[in-house]
Amino acid sequence: MQNWPNATLHVVTGKGGTGKTTIAAALAIALAKNGHRTILMEVEGRQGIAQLFDTPPLPYEERKIAVAPGGGEVWALAVDTEDALLDYLEMFYKLRRAGSALSKMGAVDFATTIAPGLRDVLLTGKACEVVKRKEKKQDNAYDYVILDAPPTGRITRFLNVNGEVSGLAKVGPIKSHADSVMSVIASEQTAIHLVTLLEEMPVQETLDGVAELEASGLPVGAIFVNMTRPPQLDAAQRVMAIAGQLPRSEIDREISQSGLSTSNQLLDALLMEASDHAERVNLEISELERLKERGLPIFALPLLPSGIDLGGLYELSAIMSASGIGGE
Repeated sequence: MQNWPNATLHVVTGKGGTGKTTIAAALAIALAKNGHRTILMEVEGRQGIAQLFDTPPLPYEERKIAVAPGGGEVWALAVDTEDALLDYLEMFYKLRRAGSALSKMGAVDFATTIAPGLRDVLLTGKACEVVKRKEKKQDNAYDYVILDAPPTGRITRFLNVNGEVSGLAKVGPIKSHADSVMSVIASEQTAIHLVTLLEEMPVQETLDGVAELEASGLPVGAIFVNMTRPPQLDAAQRVMAIAGQLPRSEIDREISQSGLSTSNQLLDALLMEASDHAERVNLEISELERLKERGLPIFALPLLPSGIDLGGLYELSAIMSASGIGGE
């Protein structure tokens, strides 16, 4: 990728309602273009990936869910804390059976409740294990790993696992595992992308998230501005609309010429709608300027009138590819 040439792990976060899962899914398709293998991972237990790709709920198992243009493959994995712990115990201690017994006793839930940082280490650790397959040239390696991560308000804590486990362990296997995770997340192997809408609250949360990530030394990638809509009025018309100076008689005449009947009530409603539209567009322009001041790459994606289905994901991925994102 031209913006993050060394990044294998692409973390996608955003305020709730901004469409971060949709953007993560479209990004997985775009990165799989021209024969690449990508895996889309989720960690919140919402089964959002399965819903987007119209597949049955995902188990804790890597499954191919789509084919990208040029023959690439998109795989998916829903990461479960309990299963991630069993993987950890098997990988480092060959203790899967003991881990299964702990799970049945409820020890896993107890441990992650009293030490939430442990949960994040296990979830991010699974993503980093998949990333490292590429370095080791394993048969089940992927070119890109896309992580549908928690919302912006929690993303720094989620990724900064060293800080989360500092109160749990200063030395030992948990600390070593956290160090291994951070060696990936805090490096150029990772790009953390934020999804927003051009509204005041999501933009502010995005800017706050960028500041927190950068202060923690975590690599910020791009800002994806989702669900954008083209303005229906130019700058001069917006000034007139807000001031209530659009030519009422001319609008009345054009409606009549189209074969529709008009009334003062209809004209009042149209002029009010035009004023609201003008104010919204001006706000969006202002919010976009705030985002641009951060100096990060910004990718704008349109609101799809038909909604988001599998075809919509491919449409968004094609727009990403045209913007320079995707497999070469």
